[in-house]
Amino acid sequence: MTTWGAIRIGRLTLRETTTGEESLNAQTGERALKLTGQEASPPLPAEELRGRHDSVLGLHGALVQVTFDDKTGLDGYYGVTDASAVLRNEQGEIQTSDWSISLKRFGGPGEVDIQSRLTGIKRANDFSLTGEAWHAPAIGHYAYSAGATIPSSMTRATQDGTITVYRGLAAGTNPRWGCTPADYPMGRARLLSMGLERTGTNQQLEASGWELTNALVRVTPSTAGTLVVEAWGGTAWEAKDWTISDGTAITAWDSATLVRNDYEQVILRLTREQGPNETGRVVLDIGLRRGSRLVECYLQRSTSATLSAYLTSGEAYSNTASSGYLVASSDDDDGNKATCGSARSFTAHANLGVSKASVTALDFYLAAVVDGSSAVSGDAATDLRNQYIGALPEQTMAIRR
Repeated sequence: MTTWGAIRIGRLTLRETTTGEESLNAQTGERALKLTGQEASPPLPAEELRGRHDSVLGLHGALVQVTFDDKTGLDGYYGVTDASAVLRNEQGEIQTSDWSISLKRFGGPGEVDIQSRLTGIKRANDFSLTGEAWHAPAIGHYAYSAGATIPSSMTRATQDGTITVYRGLAAGTNPRWGCTPADYPMGRARLLSMGLERTGTNQQLEASGWELTNALVRVTPSTAGTLVVEAWGGTAWEAKDWTISDGTAITAWDSATLVRNDYEQVILRLTREQGPNETGRVVLDIGLRRGSRLVECYLQRSTSATLSAYLTSGEAYSNTASSGYLVASSDDDDGNKATCGSARSFTAHANLGVSKASVTALDFYLAAVVDGSSAVSGDAATDLRNQYIGALPEQTMAIRR
C-alpha cells in the first residue's frame, strides 16, 4: 500500500491512504483505473466522514475530472463505472469508510474536448419573447467552438475568477471546448450543506443548513424572509432578502432534497406541509446554473392560493409586469438594482415582486442588476429576463479530439 497524496475526483477530495491499479483492454485500447482507500474519523469529524462516504456513492455514472498530487501523469477526464463504500462504526469511538472507485479513462489534458449538449426548447411564456440562448463553460476553458455562427461573449467577475458567457447561440448548437482537468471545476454550481459540498443527489440535507452558489450568486435561507440572494460584487457578497408566500409568508421548510447536482446546474427542492388545518404540501424548486446571475424558482401548492415572491423590504419600481419583469427604480447602497420576473403573466407585488392569485404553481426568477444604472450589456434587467426565457438544458460529454 502506497500513498498517492490528495486525489480530487469531481467535487470530492480523498486524502487518506490509497491504492491504485491501472489496466488496459488489449482489444479496445480502453484504459481503466481502480482506486481503493479508507477515510476515518478521527481524524476527520464524523459529519465530514459521512459526507465523503455519501459523496463516493454519488459519483457512480458521472463524468469527472481527476487530479493527483503525486501522480500527475494520470490527471485527466474519467467516467465512473462503479463506486462503492462500506461505513463502519467501531463502538462509537472510530468510524471508517472503506471505498472503491472504478474509472474509465477518456483522456488527459490536450486529448479531450468537452461538448455541452444544449438540447430542449426555450421556456414557454406569455409575452411573445424569443429569449436568448446562452452558455457559460468552466473558467479557464479554451478553444471554444459553437459552429459556423460565432456567438458574442461577455465576462462576469465571480469569486472563483472571471467567467465568460457566450450569448446569442444559434439553435441546435452543441459547443465544444477545451479545459485542463484542474480548471474544469472553476465556476461550477454547487450545494453546500453544513459546510460540506455535496456530490450526487442521494444526500442527507438539513432543511435550513444549506448554501447554493455558482461563485456569482449565492442563495441561503433567510431569517427575515424566505431566501437571501447575494450577488458577487467583485470584492464582497451583496445581499437582498426575498419572501416567498402561499398566502402566508414561508419562513421554514420541513425537508430539503437535491433534484440535480451537476457542475452545469444544481436544483434544490424544499418542501413543507401546506398548513396546520390543511392536507397537502408546498414545494419550492431553486435552480442555479454555471455563469448565471439568475436564481430560477418554481413554487407549487397542492390547492390553489395566491402565490408570491417579493422583496422583504420593498423598493420603488416602475410596473413593467406586462413585459415579464420588474426592476428597482434606483441603485441601492451597493450600486445594484433588484429585479425579478416570470415567464407567465403576473401581478406586480407592492414590495417589488411577482404575484398570482388562485393558482397552484408559479415560476419566477430573482436576481440583481449588478452595477445598476451602469450595468454592462448582458447584465441589464431586460437581458436577464431574456436569459431566463432562453436558457436551455445542458449536459456535458468528454470526446477525444
